[in-house]
Amino acid sequence: MSATIHPTAVVDPKAQLGSDVEIGPFCVVGPDVTLKDRVKLHAHVVIEGRTEVGEDCVFYPFAVIGGAPQDFKFKGGDVRLVIGDRNTFREHCTAHMGTEAGGGLTQLGHDGYFMVGAHIAHDCRVGNNVWFANNATLGGEVSVGDYCILGGLSAIHQRCRVGRYAFIGGGAAVTGEVIPYGMVDNLGWLAGLNLVGLKRRGFSRDLIHDLRAAYRMIFATEGKFTERVEDAARLFGERKEVMEIIDFIQSPSARPLCGPEQR
Repeated sequence: MSATIHPTAVVDPKAQLGSDVEIGPFCVVGPDVTLKDRVKLHAHVVIEGRTEVGEDCVFYPFAVIGGAPQDFKFKGGDVRLVIGDRNTFREHCTAHMGTEAGGGLTQLGHDGYFMVGAHIAHDCRVGNNVWFANNATLGGEVSVGDYCILGGLSAIHQRCRVGRYAFIGGGAAVTGEVIPYGMVDNLGWLAGLNLVGLKRRGFSRDLIHDLRAAYRMIFATEGKFTERVEDAARLFGERKEVMEIIDFIQSPSARPLCGPEQR
């Protein structure tokens, strides 16, 4: 079927619309937008810029997608926003295109759920199966791994990484790198592993035990941090999940590591 467009919507004739696309009242779709099959726009949605939206995505009222980045150095250029399949954007969500300085691309994976007021800034990379609660916010050039959950009103500082399966507490201001499987409390400190999330995702008891043991070793207070990381790699080197944490810690980064509160 062809697209269904409400008569009050403004859709540029150059926009590319897949089959069974639904565009509701008072929506605006720009000339460089691609909406793939079965995308649905409720009322008052704006999709602009060079934006590609994957199949079966849903946008609720007043979402504004594909806007120019909030970077005062931005002067235009070959920049874009690419959104994967089956994402849901609730009311007032925003996602911006990239900047040439940051790589030119903001990219979102598949099966994400972005609640009211969530914001994805320029040049971010967001994985699959993520949940952003109300008003969760990413600064520019942030990377968020698969299966992450960001609590309401949380904010991730620009150029930070958040590893897979991490959980960010509501209201947290995160200014450092969050290890895979980590849990950040609402004050922005690393508070252990996301044990509830790991159990819900079917991680085995033995694997969780080894992840906890490696975590306690890495973030102990005795000895040098680099030595503790190396010890964990020697003891748990056969566990790819533990090595994922270690590789994350040892990889080059623009930000310090988010660690436990120093009491």
